[in-house]
Amino acid sequence: MDLPVMPPVRPMLAKSTPSLPREPGLAYEPKWDGFRCIVFRDGDEIELGSRNDRPLTRYFPELAELLKAALPQRCVVDGEIVVVTDQGLDFDTLQQRLHPAASRVNKLAVETPASFVAFDLLALGDRDLTKEPFTERRRELESLLEAAPGRIHLTPITHDPDVAQDWFTRFEGAGFDGVMAKADELPYLQDKRVMLKIKHERTADCVVAGYRLHKDGEGVGSLLLGLFDDKGNLNHVGVASSFTAARRRELLGELAPLRENALDNHPWRNWADAVAQASADGKMPGGVSRWTGGKDLSWEPLRPELVAEVRYEHVQSGRFRHGGRLVRFRADRTPDSCTYAQLDEVAPAELDAIFGAER
Repeated sequence: MDLPVMPPVRPMLAKSTPSLPREPGLAYEPKWDGFRCIVFRDGDEIELGSRNDRPLTRYFPELAELLKAALPQRCVVDGEIVVVTDQGLDFDTLQQRLHPAASRVNKLAVETPASFVAFDLLALGDRDLTKEPFTERRRELESLLEAAPGRIHLTPITHDPDVAQDWFTRFEGAGFDGVMAKADELPYLQDKRVMLKIKHERTADCVVAGYRLHKDGEGVGSLLLGLFDDKGNLNHVGVASSFTAARRRELLGELAPLRENALDNHPWRNWADAVAQASADGKMPGGVSRWTGGKDLSWEPLRPELVAEVRYEHVQSGRFRHGGRLVRFRADRTPDSCTYAQLDEVAPAELDAIFGAER
């Protein structure tokens, strides 16, 4: 492979902003919830690179073939791999595509085929386009994908902030993360947070039923959170993390009283067993899965008496899609009040305008 922009490429990144910016000269796009992917094509050679340098080509053989049909002989395209269902984008199903067994990969490529959504062009032929303004890169990308085959798409774009605000609200139920904003004159700057992202954020009161130590062993790394379902079961819904070093040590002291006799009648008692963890496939707080990379996910149970208000983005398959952030502890709330009923349910938006018959 010999391209003007060679792998690995560190994708251009975004920083969060609390509300939609409305300055002149901004372009807006939906924020996709999938795997960021840089596509490199040089003739018959094609490589799908992830943002963390993990090669994705072997996991999505059906996309590699479609991209060969859709793209010119020599180019580098930035985009997102997604799985589309009748309910919207399905990140859980997408994650299952990263399977070590080739037979399983090929089976899933037929049963749950992925789609690729392009949103930037880094190189075309012998030209490096990374120094060109975004408007020029977008114009050339549009010309490339005018007649793209099914499951290869060009992301929608608008310069109207009112339209972007509508996308932010209407597309959420379909699994979108929010909205991206980028300056028309922006060059492609690898690994730089020069775009803006506006993401959905809400809060929920959760039961704190355990914690994991930080990787350096100095204090609490994450709180294990639970919500009660209609049958009275406390389900593990995710974690709250991203504490400062000082706060990690403080939390260790604050939670110490709840460690006493914590496993007595603990709803997750069986999950503390090493054998159960090994077979949990990531569905338990200490479960091992292919996403953990062999990391130590052992956890310290706490008596489920403490309630935490947690900021989260959205829920998928009964769990927080991304890690939550602790807002405060709620001494005024009882654990039994922490149910799924408090979570916002967003109706799925139609995606026919983007994916058409593919759904």
